[in-house]
Amino acid sequence: MPSAPLASLIAAVILIAMSAWGYVDADTKSVTILIPAIAGVILLLCYPGVKAENKIVAHIAVLVTLLILIALMMPLSRAVSGGEVLPAVRVGAMVGAVLVALIAFIQSFIAARKARQSE
Repeated sequence: MPSAPLASLIAAVILIAMSAWGYVDADTKSVTILIPAIAGVILLLCYPGVKAENKIVAHIAVLVTLLILIALMMPLSRAVSGGEVLPAVRVGAMVGAVLVALIAFIQSFIAARKARQSE
Protein backbone atom coordinates (compact mmCIF):
# COMPACT_ATOMS: atom_id res chain seq x y z
CA MET A 1 0.00 0.00 0.00
CA PRO A 2 1.46 3.41 -0.90
CA SER A 3 1.91 6.08 1.74
CA ALA A 4 -0.98 8.48 2.27
CA PRO A 5 0.76 11.44 0.58
CA LEU A 6 1.73 9.36 -2.46
CA ALA A 7 -1.72 7.76 -2.74
CA SER A 8 -3.34 11.18 -2.47
CA LEU A 9 -1.04 12.60 -5.15
CA ILE A 10 -1.74 9.70 -7.51
CA ALA A 11 -5.49 10.03 -6.90
CA ALA A 12 -5.31 13.78 -7.61
CA VAL A 13 -3.52 13.24 -10.91
CA ILE A 14 -5.93 10.49 -11.96
CA LEU A 15 -8.97 12.60 -11.00
CA ILE A 16 -7.70 15.53 -13.07
CA ALA A 17 -6.66 13.43 -16.07
CA MET A 18 -9.76 11.23 -16.24
CA SER A 19 -12.11 14.15 -15.67
CA ALA A 20 -10.42 16.19 -18.41
CA TRP A 21 -10.56 13.20 -20.74
CA GLY A 22 -14.26 12.75 -20.00
CA TYR A 23 -14.93 16.44 -20.66
CA VAL A 24 -13.08 16.37 -24.00
CA ASP A 25 -14.77 13.10 -24.99
CA ALA A 26 -18.31 14.19 -24.00
CA ASP A 27 -20.89 15.13 -26.60
CA THR A 28 -22.42 17.75 -24.32
CA LYS A 29 -19.87 19.83 -22.43
CA SER A 30 -21.23 19.93 -18.89
CA VAL A 31 -19.28 21.60 -16.11
CA THR A 32 -20.29 18.79 -13.75
CA ILE A 33 -17.90 16.50 -15.61
CA LEU A 34 -15.07 18.63 -14.18
CA ILE A 35 -16.07 18.17 -10.52
CA PRO A 36 -13.55 15.33 -10.05
CA ALA A 37 -10.86 17.57 -11.57
CA ILE A 38 -11.69 20.28 -9.05
CA ALA A 39 -11.39 17.70 -6.26
CA GLY A 40 -8.05 16.65 -7.77
CA VAL A 41 -6.79 20.22 -7.71
CA ILE A 42 -7.86 20.54 -4.05
CA LEU A 43 -5.96 17.33 -3.27
CA LEU A 44 -2.90 18.68 -5.10
CA LEU A 45 -3.10 21.86 -3.02
CA CYS A 46 -3.32 19.72 0.14
CA TYR A 47 -0.36 17.54 -0.86
CA PRO A 48 2.40 19.61 0.82
CA GLY A 49 0.45 19.66 4.08
CA VAL A 50 -0.33 15.97 3.91
CA LYS A 51 3.33 15.21 3.21
CA ALA A 52 4.36 17.39 6.18
CA GLU A 53 1.87 15.43 8.33
CA ASN A 54 -0.25 18.51 9.04
CA LYS A 55 -3.25 17.06 10.86
CA ILE A 56 -5.80 19.67 9.68
CA VAL A 57 -4.73 19.52 6.04
CA ALA A 58 -4.74 15.71 6.12
CA HIS A 59 -8.30 15.72 7.48
CA ILE A 60 -9.38 18.15 4.74
CA ALA A 61 -7.80 15.86 2.14
CA VAL A 62 -9.60 12.85 3.62
CA LEU A 63 -12.91 14.72 3.58
CA VAL A 64 -12.46 15.72 -0.07
CA THR A 65 -11.43 12.14 -0.91
CA LEU A 66 -14.47 10.67 0.81
CA LEU A 67 -16.87 13.18 -0.77
CA ILE A 68 -15.55 12.57 -4.28
CA LEU A 69 -15.76 8.80 -3.73
CA ILE A 70 -19.42 9.15 -2.80
CA ALA A 71 -20.05 11.56 -5.68
CA LEU A 72 -18.54 9.14 -8.22
CA MET A 73 -20.84 6.24 -7.31
CA MET A 74 -23.78 7.52 -9.37
CA PRO A 75 -21.76 8.18 -12.57
CA LEU A 76 -20.11 4.77 -12.19
CA SER A 77 -23.49 3.09 -11.80
CA ARG A 78 -24.89 4.97 -14.80
CA ALA A 79 -21.90 4.14 -17.02
CA VAL A 80 -21.91 0.46 -16.11
CA SER A 81 -25.68 0.01 -16.45
CA GLY A 82 -25.67 1.93 -19.74
CA GLY A 83 -22.98 -0.34 -21.17
CA GLU A 84 -20.66 2.60 -21.84
CA VAL A 85 -17.18 1.11 -21.73
CA LEU A 86 -14.89 4.18 -21.83
CA PRO A 87 -16.88 6.22 -19.31
CA ALA A 88 -17.04 3.17 -17.02
CA VAL A 89 -13.26 2.72 -17.29
CA ARG A 90 -12.62 6.41 -16.59
CA VAL A 91 -14.93 6.59 -13.58
CA GLY A 92 -13.74 3.16 -12.40
CA ALA A 93 -10.13 4.38 -12.47
CA MET A 94 -11.10 7.45 -10.45
CA VAL A 95 -13.03 5.38 -7.91
CA GLY A 96 -10.16 2.90 -7.59
CA ALA A 97 -7.54 5.61 -7.08
CA VAL A 98 -9.68 7.47 -4.56
CA LEU A 99 -10.47 4.27 -2.68
CA VAL A 100 -6.76 3.38 -2.42
CA ALA A 101 -6.03 6.92 -1.17
CA LEU A 102 -8.80 6.68 1.42
CA ILE A 103 -7.49 3.34 2.68
CA ALA A 104 -3.95 4.76 2.84
CA PHE A 105 -5.23 7.73 4.86
CA ILE A 106 -7.07 5.47 7.29
CA GLN A 107 -3.98 3.29 7.76
CA SER A 108 -1.91 6.42 8.32
CA PHE A 109 -4.34 7.73 10.95
CA ILE A 110 -4.35 4.36 12.73
CA ALA A 111 -0.54 4.25 12.75
CA ALA A 112 -0.34 7.82 14.08
CA ARG A 113 -2.78 7.02 16.87
CA LYS A 114 -0.83 3.90 17.85
CA ALA A 115 2.40 5.93 17.86
CA ARG A 116 0.81 8.57 20.12
CA GLN A 117 -0.52 5.95 22.53
CA SER A 118 2.86 4.24 22.82
CA GLU A 119 4.60 7.47 23.86
